Amino acid sequence: MMNDSQSGKWVFVDCEKEAADLYIMNHTKKGDIAVTQDIGLASTLLAKGVYVLSPRGIQFEEKDIQTALELRHLSAKARRRGEYGKGPRRFSEADRITFGQEFTRLLSNSQCRKLE
Repeated sequence: MMNDSQSGKWVFVDCEKEAADLYIMNHTKKGDIAVTQDIGLASTLLAKGVYVLSPRGIQFEEKDIQTALELRHLSAKARRRGEYGKGPRRFSEADRITFGQEFTRLLSNSQCRKLE
């Protein structure tokens, strides 16, 4: 398998429930950028100083993560009671554009930090 800067690096983890999250948590470091919609993983990564972006281009921030975790908990409780919402809205072209812009901004800022 090719592992150069153009093709990326593929890592295969166990099929256990949290294996991918554990790998990510153990192999990221301060200043890295991660893309996830998992609020729990985002919370852990933020605590390590990792920049976290959702697939829709929303940057998770330390000041907002506690509220997001509490909402996730309330939603899980409602689902256990049999209450189900509509789910997330469809992924749109606007989401793709927002993600591209925010990801580019994070990468640009990351490059600037490395030059300092």
